[in-house]
Amino acid sequence: MANFYLDNPSLKHHLYHPLMKRIVELKERNFTDKDQFDYAPIDFEDAMDSYEKVMEIAGDVIGNVVAPNAEDVDRLGGKLKNKRVQYAPGTIQNLQAITQAGLMGLSMPRIFGGLNFPMVTFIMASDIAARADAGFCNLWALQDCIITLYEFGNEQQHKQFIPRVCAGETLSMDLTEPDAGSDLQAVALKATYDEKKDCWRLNGVKRFITNGDADIHLVLARSEEGTKDGRGLSMFIYDKKDGGVDVRRIENKMGIKGSPTCELTYKNAKAQLCGKRKYGLIKYVMSLMNGARLGIMAQATGLSEAAYREAIVYARERKQFGKTIIEFPAVYEMISNIKAKLYASRSILYETARFVDIYKILEEIAKERPLNDAEKLELKKYKRLSDAFTPLGKAMNTEYANQNTYDCIQIHGGSGFMKDYTCERLYRDARITSIYEGTTQLQVVAAIRHVLTDTYLTQIEEYQAIQLKPELNNLKQRLSKSVEIYKQLVKKVASTKNAELIDFHARRLVECAGHLILSYLLLLDANRNPAEFAHSAEVYANYGEAEIKKIQNLINRFNIENISFYKQL
Repeated sequence: MANFYLDNPSLKHHLYHPLMKRIVELKERNFTDKDQFDYAPIDFEDAMDSYEKVMEIAGDVIGNVVAPNAEDVDRLGGKLKNKRVQYAPGTIQNLQAITQAGLMGLSMPRIFGGLNFPMVTFIMASDIAARADAGFCNLWALQDCIITLYEFGNEQQHKQFIPRVCAGETLSMDLTEPDAGSDLQAVALKATYDEKKDCWRLNGVKRFITNGDADIHLVLARSEEGTKDGRGLSMFIYDKKDGGVDVRRIENKMGIKGSPTCELTYKNAKAQLCGKRKYGLIKYVMSLMNGARLGIMAQATGLSEAAYREAIVYARERKQFGKTIIEFPAVYEMISNIKAKLYASRSILYETARFVDIYKILEEIAKERPLNDAEKLELKKYKRLSDAFTPLGKAMNTEYANQNTYDCIQIHGGSGFMKDYTCERLYRDARITSIYEGTTQLQVVAAIRHVLTDTYLTQIEEYQAIQLKPELNNLKQRLSKSVEIYKQLVKKVASTKNAELIDFHARRLVECAGHLILSYLLLLDANRNPAEFAHSAEVYANYGEAEIKKIQNLINRFNIENISFYKQL
C-alpha cells in the first residue's frame, strides 16, 4: 500500500517547522473551538497531531486511488456531452475518495464543516496530489477559491456556499476571455442588474477556464457601463444550479488532460455580487490569483517529486555497458541536480505558505478585534514577504518542474519518449505550470520591485544572521560572497534609472535573488535535518553559485546600447 506522505520524510520536516507554533496559536484563537467541536484540538501538540493524521490520510488516498488512476485519466480525459462536462471515470472515483476522506474544505472554519487547517497543510496535500496526477491536483486544489469567497463574501453567501464545498462540490475561477488573457483589464463579460428579480445577470464568453463546469464559479465581469479598465470590474458568484452557462467546448491540450479546460457561454446567467462593486480586479482577483499561484508552486513541486522518483528508479535498474546507468557521472550529476531543485522548490513553497498563513490569519483576526501594535507590524511584515515570495516561488518552481521532467525523460533515453513510461506524462503536465496564472515573465514583473526595494535582500540578511552548525559555515561563507555579487548587480542596474535596461535585466536579477533565497532555505533545512538536506544544500549552492556568476558576466558586459542589438529581429 503506497502512502505519498509517509514515504516522503521531507514533508514531515516542513510540517514541523518552528514557525508552526505561531501559526497554530493564531489559527486556533487559544483553542476555543474545543468547547464546541469534539474534533477541535486542545493545544499545539494536539493540533499538529491532527495535521499529521490528515496528511497521512491524504497520502493514503492519493497513493492508492489517485495515482493508479492517473494514466487512464490522462488517456480518456473529460468529454463534452449536451453542453456539460463528463469527467473520466477515474476522476469521478478520485473526487469521491477525496470527499469521503474529508479532504474538502480543509482551511474553512469548523462551523461550516471545514477543518480550520492552516494554508501549509492545504498546500502540502496539493504537493502530494500533484505527484500522483497534476491534472487532478487542479480540480482538488481549486477549492482554495472558497477562501476568496470567505474573505470577501457576506454571511449569507458563507452559509450558502462554504458547506457545499466542504461536502465535496467543485469550484472554478472564470477570469480569462478570448481577448483578455494576461491583460484582465480587458475583460468584457457583461454584468447587469435585474431589478425585477433582484439579482445580477451575466452575458458573454469565458475561455481557458479550468474545471469550467464546476458547481460554483467565481466570475470576473464588467459591472460598470462605459468603462474599459480594471476599475469597472466586479466579482460575482455563479451557482451551476441556477443554469444559464453552457460549455461550448473542452480544449484539446498537451497535458493535464484530466482537468477539463473549457470555453463557456454565459446567457443571462443569474449571479450574486461578491464583495463591493469595482473591486473585482484590483482587490479580489489579486487575492484569488496569489492563492492560485501558491497552488501552482505546489503542483510544480509535486511534479518535480514524481520526476525525481521516476528518474532514480530507472537509473538504478537500467544497465548499459555492463553497469547501471546511475554509475555514470553524466547521469548521477543530473539526478543530484533534479533532487536539489526539488528540495529547493519545496523549501520556498512552504516558506511562502507560512508567510501567507500568518498575514491571512491576522487579517481575519483584525475583523474580530483591533490588532495590537506588535500584531500590526507582524501583519505588515508577512504580507510584504508573501507578496515577494509568491511570484518568485511561482517562477522558480515552475521552471524547475519543466527542467526536472525534461531531465527525467533524458535519463530514460528513447524509452522516455514512449507513452509506456510515466515521465512522458509528467513532461507534458509540467509545461503549463510556467504559463497559467501568470507566465514566468509576468512573475518577474511582480518580483522585480522587491529586488529594487531590497525586500529579498532584507530577508536574505535575516537568514544570514541565523546561527548554524559548524560544519555548514563554509557553505554559508560561500553564499555570502554570492550575496555581495547580487548587491553589486542590483546597484549597477538600478543606478542607471533607465526603465528599459531595468526591464531587460529584470529576469536575471530576480533569478539571482531566487538562487540566493533557495540556497539559504536549503541551508537552514540542512541545519535542522542534515541527514535529509545537507547533500542537496551543497549541490544547489554549487548550481546557484555558477548561475549567479553567469548572470554577473552578462550584466557586466551590457549597457543600454546593447539592447538595440536584440531588437534586430
